[in-house]
Amino acid sequence: MNEHKDLRKRVERQARRMKQAERDRPTLLGQTIYMGTVGLLMVLPVVAGAFLGHWLDGLAEGYSVRWTVSLIVLGVVMGAVNIYLFITR
Repeated sequence: MNEHKDLRKRVERQARRMKQAERDRPTLLGQTIYMGTVGLLMVLPVVAGAFLGHWLDGLAEGYSVRWTVSLIVLGVVMGAVNIYLFITR
């Protein structure tokens, strides 16, 4: 008799958990916003690095892309770190 009560309690508990998980499931809009945020965390440092590098290369005499390439690579690294920190929180 006691075994049946324990089994019933476990089944009821799992049923409540399943219903709660169904209610808490992320919506399409929520997932879209999340992925958009992740995309911006990657793209913004790269674009900022490209613009800043292009401006710095324009200040130098002659043809140079040294700053542009360096800051784009730095932007990619910073974007990857941003995404890592965002996902781990």
